[in-house]
Amino acid sequence: MSDFWILLTGSLVAACCGIVGVFLVLRKIAMIGDAISHSVMPGIVIAFLISGTRDSLVMMFAALLFGLLTTFLIGLFQRSGIQSDASIGVVFTALFAIGVILVSLFARQVHLDQDAILYGEIAFVHWNLWEVGGVSMGPKAVWLLGVTLIVIAAVIGLFYKQFKLCAFDPALAAAIGIPVALFHYMLMGLVSMATVSSFESVGAILVVGMLIIPASTAYLLTDRLGMMISLSIAVGVASTFAGYGASIILDASIAGCIVCAAGLLFVAAFLLSPSHGLISRRLRQRKLAAETTANGARAV
Repeated sequence: MSDFWILLTGSLVAACCGIVGVFLVLRKIAMIGDAISHSVMPGIVIAFLISGTRDSLVMMFAALLFGLLTTFLIGLFQRSGIQSDASIGVVFTALFAIGVILVSLFARQVHLDQDAILYGEIAFVHWNLWEVGGVSMGPKAVWLLGVTLIVIAAVIGLFYKQFKLCAFDPALAAAIGIPVALFHYMLMGLVSMATVSSFESVGAILVVGMLIIPASTAYLLTDRLGMMISLSIAVGVASTFAGYGASIILDASIAGCIVCAAGLLFVAAFLLSPSHGLISRRLRQRKLAAETTANGARAV
């Protein structure tokens, strides 16, 4: 039964991260996902200190606020003339360092250390159960990720056209009256939710891989947004199953194997994609060169 819960949790993480990751990749702000995944750490610690428990919605909301704060500060520095990559680096390293200090000062005696937050362990997910009236309802991570997925799917579904236009042409979106900044912060809020919900299973570092790699793989395989979202989820779920199987064979980290499997799928798409693959491009270049040579010979 533990295998089922592990695979279900990994698939839910893949779905949550796969949907929002597509928009991060399309808007060329994929590394903001990395920044958010690290900078929400102070929010998690502060929420724990306030509530006294890790099993609280306060933790989710606090992390969400710090995710939005990260986005706001990055945008503020960029508008002040600081380069985009420098803004991201300054904000997320500073906030992450604050989180590490808070953990070392106030949460040293509980299971809220840097390793737990950074790396996670999906193999333990079936031990942390949600009980109602003495009846087990299943792992808490599954419920949390399930609710997160419903929220992400509902928001993206309700405002699909707006998110699509903001991703491809924000100038046009602003010109026709769409509040681009509002949808930007909505997207960052969803990214924060996906990140925090995934802490228990894959940790803050590895969730970045699930945010970026499946979406990047899908980007190489299609030019349609709806299909790209579907492929991103499919690649993430396939990586979960393949990575879990590899972890059993190799007796290695499950989360690490999942992200490595996603990386291998990306490499396969990078090489074999019909439209953007390296091999396909080389074949088209050779064909074009041969046709050019043949046309030149006939002209002579």
